[in-house]
Amino acid sequence: MRLRLNPFALAVVSVCALSACGGGDDNGPQEALNRLPAGVGSTSVKHYDGASDDLLTAGLGASGLQSDTAPAIANALQPTAAELRRMAIYLSYRGIVDTTTGGGYGSLYGPSVSATGAVTSGSGKVPGAEYIALRDDGSGRQNVTLMAQVPDSFDPKNPCIVTATSSGSRGVYGAISTGEWGLKRGCAVAYTDKGTGGAPHDLMNDTVPLVDGTRTSAAAAGNQAQFNAGLSAAERAAFNAATPDRYAFKHAHSGQNPEKDWGHHTLDAVRLALYAINDRFGEVDKEGRRLASFGPRNTLVIASSVSNGGGAAIAAAELDTEGLIDGVAVSEPAIEVPSDARVNVRRGNRLVPTVGRNLIDFTTYANLFQACASLAPSVAAAPFGAAFAASFDAKAAPIASGRCAALHDEGLLQSSTTATQAEEALQLLMNYGWEPESLELSPSHAAFEIAPAVATTFANALARARVSDNLCGFSYAATVATGGVTQLAPAALASMAAVGNGVPPSAGVNLVNNRAAQGPARDFFSLTQTGKFDWNLDGALCLRELVTGGDAWAARLQTGMAETQRNGNLRGKPTLIVHGRSDALLPVNHTSRPYYALNQRVEGQASQLSYIEVTNAQHFDGFIGLPAVLPGYDTRFVPLHLYLNRALDAVYDKLKTGKALPPSQVVRTTPRSGTPGKADPITAAQVPAIAARPAAADAINMLNANTVFIPD
Repeated sequence: MRLRLNPFALAVVSVCALSACGGGDDNGPQEALNRLPAGVGSTSVKHYDGASDDLLTAGLGASGLQSDTAPAIANALQPTAAELRRMAIYLSYRGIVDTTTGGGYGSLYGPSVSATGAVTSGSGKVPGAEYIALRDDGSGRQNVTLMAQVPDSFDPKNPCIVTATSSGSRGVYGAISTGEWGLKRGCAVAYTDKGTGGAPHDLMNDTVPLVDGTRTSAAAAGNQAQFNAGLSAAERAAFNAATPDRYAFKHAHSGQNPEKDWGHHTLDAVRLALYAINDRFGEVDKEGRRLASFGPRNTLVIASSVSNGGGAAIAAAELDTEGLIDGVAVSEPAIEVPSDARVNVRRGNRLVPTVGRNLIDFTTYANLFQACASLAPSVAAAPFGAAFAASFDAKAAPIASGRCAALHDEGLLQSSTTATQAEEALQLLMNYGWEPESLELSPSHAAFEIAPAVATTFANALARARVSDNLCGFSYAATVATGGVTQLAPAALASMAAVGNGVPPSAGVNLVNNRAAQGPARDFFSLTQTGKFDWNLDGALCLRELVTGGDAWAARLQTGMAETQRNGNLRGKPTLIVHGRSDALLPVNHTSRPYYALNQRVEGQASQLSYIEVTNAQHFDGFIGLPAVLPGYDTRFVPLHLYLNRALDAVYDKLKTGKALPPSQVVRTTPRSGTPGKADPITAAQVPAIAARPAAADAINMLNANTVFIPD
């Protein structure tokens, strides 16, 4: 249990480390003034009344977030900052959470469910203040967005902060559904886009996004651009002449390898949140200046988020030498395990053959085989299985079967028919670390082009490639129905800060193969030089070669990859990781399972990490909420978001009362019954609590110093 100190007794020299000290007189100690963290420029502050607008739902309320009708934009060509904020919150929340009533929204989780789990009739709107700023290294090129939300319910006598670093490559509201837990508790929430974001640099017209999502010319924005690709006028002109109508995205093209700093950015967000609560609630000195009354010694801080944001929380805990973070609760984290981790995973009686690979490694592997594997007869009944075969294996353009045949021609598959090649590809994925439960998601993931999108973005980022490098022949542009490059509709660009996810295909921008035989074309529509459709196997092989090869670009990527690897030392912080066993994007064998083993090896008896693996749960709760598009997700999967909330509850109780964290375990859930696309409503019995004392058959433990055991 952490010692709680009087927040108003600390505005003395002991907290000067938080900010520059000043004031005081000749007869007493200097007092710590509340100052913005280093590198943070001017900060925008706005208070939301909780009626017309609010911190959590942007004024939409629980019903507005649930509605399939997106909030309106009055002038599509010139959306206001407020309209973009509302749209970003709406789409970010729905992108992470299943907002269907049958899936548990409004009964198990959601804005109208209280912090204690009580179902209310309220809208869930949260009044409070929102602070937004850019954090830069002085170059004007980093410009990471930081945000702190301080609810009016914040209790200065019980100060707390929760981090909600953006998931994926989204903007700063990308983990608003994690922030919800903190806002309901009266905690401030610390957000950051971690150097990513949905809005691009339009290279043809030289316009860029600002921190509020609105757009202006690069010249007018100057060093206040949320992202500028950094090309000189001559370079941009040459690029546009060779490849017109292209876009640069921050995650891919910042040249910063932002992932290496995601932990630092999360800590920066905590510092901004401390500044914000001091700005509102800190004591005032005799000259009317706010003091740094709240700091690490008296403010409870839980690092949290999902996916890449969860990985950022883990990284922040490892990097935290100031004691800013007290505990960690994350869901489905993207954790880059070091190449020398020397850990093993055994599930039941099977030693998993390939574990602990980095995201760029296993994603470029998936990018090779997943489209072909999606045609396997064994996954034909999986979500989108039949639709995938119909969409990508039509007689006119047999794209997926073309990938199977091309893999065979390259010697990467040995079977002779499409069906047997697809089954072989599926088996290769399992051998490379995917769990059997996750392989049935291959068709839906392939149909959404998830692997090529993620592989291309991370390859560019890790290699610090510029947009003008056209790494492996890829670029980003709008395309016509037949695949050719075209101009993006101006209205789509104007709202992309809110609508885009930062990893094309997204919001009208697609992945383009510049080397296609027919000329630059949308990646999966592109032809080989021999006139065949194979989903651009050459591009996929090029991306894979960056991971396994030895040329200059491969060396750059491998250097960047090493910079993102974590060390497993959580500094004894109470930590809960929850992960869905069926996760096909971030397989448990490459992320949470080996990280748990690494942490046990590194911290030993000092470790306070528990790993909770949830059956019948996967990466995209939002997909469960698309029964008309992806029928079968609803009858197969339960909401992992619920278990993140429970993990946060457990870590909070540990820090506040000393209640023991639940041990590592498998939580066995029950999917909803009914017809795919029309599943029966979920019940509490189908999503059991994390057990304080799990049955022996559910316990996760270490078999030896290097091997974690996961029950079947």
